[in-house]
Amino acid sequence: MRGSGPEAPPPSAAAEGRQQEAEQDRAAAKAFYDSLVSKRPRPPNPQHAITVAVSSRALFDLVEEQRIYEEQGLEKYLEYQRDNENVTLKPGPAFYLVKALEHVNARLLELYPDDEERFDIVLMTSNHAQVGVRLINSINHYGLTIERFCMTGGESPIGYLTVYLTNLYLAADSEKVQEAVEAGIASATMFTANKDVAYSDTQLRVAFDGDAVLFSDESEQIVKEQGLDTFFEHEQLNENKPLAQGPLKGFLEDLGKLQKKFYAKNEQLNCPIRTFLVTARSAASSRARVLKTLHSWGLEIDETLFLEGAPKGPVLVKIRPHIFFDDQMFHIEGAQKLGTIAAHVPYGVAQKYHKSA
Repeated sequence: MRGSGPEAPPPSAAAEGRQQEAEQDRAAAKAFYDSLVSKRPRPPNPQHAITVAVSSRALFDLVEEQRIYEEQGLEKYLEYQRDNENVTLKPGPAFYLVKALEHVNARLLELYPDDEERFDIVLMTSNHAQVGVRLINSINHYGLTIERFCMTGGESPIGYLTVYLTNLYLAADSEKVQEAVEAGIASATMFTANKDVAYSDTQLRVAFDGDAVLFSDESEQIVKEQGLDTFFEHEQLNENKPLAQGPLKGFLEDLGKLQKKFYAKNEQLNCPIRTFLVTARSAASSRARVLKTLHSWGLEIDETLFLEGAPKGPVLVKIRPHIFFDDQMFHIEGAQKLGTIAAHVPYGVAQKYHKSA
């Protein structure tokens, strides 16, 4: 055709052959890689995974190492870590949670071998690369499947949370957790239990507070500022109005999605995930707003406990969760004393009262 450039010549037989060979090479390389990791499943695609980022001080007990860092400085800290790189770190507060998450993954892979919707554990730490050898050695010692690391060499890792598509961030540093919450990421500060407790090896057990954790702090603000009677009146008037979502609603939603995968395979009685709502609310006086809110979200909680202001610690001893989320430190401390691993969610009006106290 006039005015058009010359047509590209058809590919030669030799060119087509080279292209086919390249495709065969890629397929062979993929098959070889897949065979190498068949006994240790690869992490899921981050676009489909539920990504839980844990800090090194949450995953492992680094109390002594942190003391050296604070009292003797960075160089002594790094020297100590290098000298002890073959000494396995002891479990930290997030350790048994991570083990439980990985058990859920193993069950999901049995039922859905090609599905990418499962947990992906990322080590998110401000530690230096020199500490990485000890962390990797300890992770391998315990047989944990943690393949994605982010080690920022003393800088805050919070900016990387969105890059890693993080659904939940757990750390021992309350300032970093607060920074993550302000960035809009579900986060909590983990606290080690004061007693040794046996945790389930076959079922992930997660307990949530309600107000300012699963739900907004709207109702808690009224309690703090106007008292219980006004709160009861408010809940009665708004019984059919769903509460706004709180910072951990998304994680409960993620757990619910995975539960439904097990239900679809008739695994209701053998589901490796169980959720609990442990709230200081009363049931009758504050009406059914909490339950109606969950229903409006299309979410279910396996067990719901209304305590009407009673201590949560004894109930949590019975539940034995791998993690209990609450926004109030006195509930966290009460849970700790009786052997529950608790995670403080720095969100809502309770933080103002905690700081002023």
